[in-house]
Amino acid sequence: MQGHDFQEFHNQLDNSKVFSSIYNTPWYPGVEYARFSDQEYERRHRVAREKMARLGLDVLIAPGGPAHWSFGGGMMWLSGNWNWHGMCEYVVMPMEGEPKLIYSHHGAHVEAIRRSIYIQNVFTSHNGKFAEAIADYIQELGLAESRIGIAEADWRYHEYIPLNQYNTLVELLPNATIELVPDFFHELLYIKSPEEQEFIAKAGELNVKALYAIRDRARPGVTEYELAASASKAALQEDGQVDFLIIGSTPMNNPAQVFGNPRPSHRVLQEGDIILTELALGYQGYTAQIGIPICVGEPTERVRTFFDEIVLPGFKQMAATLKPGNHLEDIRKAGEFFRKHGAQSRPGHVHGMDLVTNSPSVGVEGVSGFPYEMVLQPGMCLMLEPCPITADGQLGLFYGHTFIITEDGARRVTDCPDELLVATW
Repeated sequence: MQGHDFQEFHNQLDNSKVFSSIYNTPWYPGVEYARFSDQEYERRHRVAREKMARLGLDVLIAPGGPAHWSFGGGMMWLSGNWNWHGMCEYVVMPMEGEPKLIYSHHGAHVEAIRRSIYIQNVFTSHNGKFAEAIADYIQELGLAESRIGIAEADWRYHEYIPLNQYNTLVELLPNATIELVPDFFHELLYIKSPEEQEFIAKAGELNVKALYAIRDRARPGVTEYELAASASKAALQEDGQVDFLIIGSTPMNNPAQVFGNPRPSHRVLQEGDIILTELALGYQGYTAQIGIPICVGEPTERVRTFFDEIVLPGFKQMAATLKPGNHLEDIRKAGEFFRKHGAQSRPGHVHGMDLVTNSPSVGVEGVSGFPYEMVLQPGMCLMLEPCPITADGQLGLFYGHTFIITEDGARRVTDCPDELLVATW
């Protein structure tokens, strides 16, 4: 391990070079975290290296950052690191030898992170010089002339690493073959291990608690952003993480909203409103999602009828197709319920979940995904999220739950009654 051993340098902590690379300190005694087992991380490293071998890579650079479509990405999946000091942080994974986490901060921050994650070879980026730190490690491993793959930081929108970091890598490793590697991690994540499934189930519980926290806070005079605050608290107080909170409101007797607001506003709730939600809360980097309408006071006859006769029956018809061996097209056909019953909907009905939203997708107009995920398999995680809309286009009632496909059906991890929620005070 490179750096400065605390046992030798404990009296030189005001030296920036010493402090930035200190290790083996007695700091942070007794800290505990929820985390995956060593065996789970060993599995991840093994399958990652198997894919590297298949692609002919000697080194994989796995970035990850705070964007919704990344949520830590390959960096988090390989290391367990959860930190947002940089646009991206990086795991350098050689085919042989110890992987290294290039961490954005330094000193005490690094020592704290070492207590919480699987990879212990963690060192600072020296104030954002990530590419220099990556190149130094690759040279140290004797791989400066090797084939190096850079995975996507965001494998939903297929975005990689900042241009300055890429240019520096090319400059510092002129004899290496450096290439962008699309879709590296999705294939390794679309089927969840038993441990991953349990963390998703915990995230599902947090989503339900956040949803009910919104219901319990909702009353005339409360703003949409205050509802978001209550949902956040419900997750954070149980060591959860907020991915997104989509919360919007509109009057039931004169609706003008088909989906929740991605940026909850200063709008003040009134009796007779309906709150439209889609929430995504995470646990140790694994998210689940939920969305159930909440009436502020008793629902109007129109809202009640639309929910009871269109929204919930259509959702249940689609949920019945979530079984191993069924094709994505079976889900799409079930979603034709809404048009057949005089309603319409948002185009999208279903998406997969890696760490966050990902492939495959099922919509009104068709299905998409990789060939290996077109048929449902045990361990796949899906968000079933139809958003039926009235024929006049004025009111939508998003209704969604997260499912894990099992050997004989599907497990709904956002477990709560199938009902239209009503806030009372």
